[in-house]
Amino acid sequence: MGATFQRILLKLSGELLAGQGGQGIDDGVLGPLADEIRDVHAMGVQVGIVLGGGNIFRGLAGSTRGMDRVAADHMGMLATVINSLALQHTLEARGLYTRVMSAIKMDQVAEPYIRRRAVRHLEKGRIIVLAAGTGNPYFTTDTAAVLRAVEVGAEVILKGTKVEGVYSDDPVRDASASFFPRIGYMDILSRGLKVMDSTAISLCMDNRLPLIVFNVGQSGNLVRIVRGEAVGTRVGE
Repeated sequence: MGATFQRILLKLSGELLAGQGGQGIDDGVLGPLADEIRDVHAMGVQVGIVLGGGNIFRGLAGSTRGMDRVAADHMGMLATVINSLALQHTLEARGLYTRVMSAIKMDQVAEPYIRRRAVRHLEKGRIIVLAAGTGNPYFTTDTAAVLRAVEVGAEVILKGTKVEGVYSDDPVRDASASFFPRIGYMDILSRGLKVMDSTAISLCMDNRLPLIVFNVGQSGNLVRIVRGEAVGTRVGE
């Protein structure tokens, strides 16, 4: 079966990379994740990736401890660059041409994010890892992922999580939480569901960008989604 999508944006939290340890980067997580991305890329799909940095430093958490919010957010952006470089190394070890593009200029480490250049990389079959969020404080990496997806013309944004999709409550804490195979943007906002922050969901809604929330830890899920199978929760109108 061929690919349903030609160009995707994959959003992964930093916490996913930490594995059971809760912080740092777990090679046991990064390797299988890179294998999944390789399999999708082999189907001819153009892949962009945005990583969070919560496994190293979360800006909002730093600000709650009395740190200046702008400085804390900048530290969080730098954490995403570390994660992006780690993923780049793991992907390239599998023979995949990969470019890290940073919203904060750091020429010795990564390319600057330039939309036309990012699109050209995708067209040439390179995987792009988009680091440092939007480059601005007060914006999450979820919002950055949606913004980049819209900018590069991704057909869908795929949010990898530790659970099967969107639930009425946290299924880890509440075993009776209801699973939603489909849900609207406004339903997420009105219910206050913690899928993405409200800015990210609103940006998806305004640009009619489909969002699929799925368990990235389940082997083969990413490939199944790209093939058009019903995996996780589809968020849309």
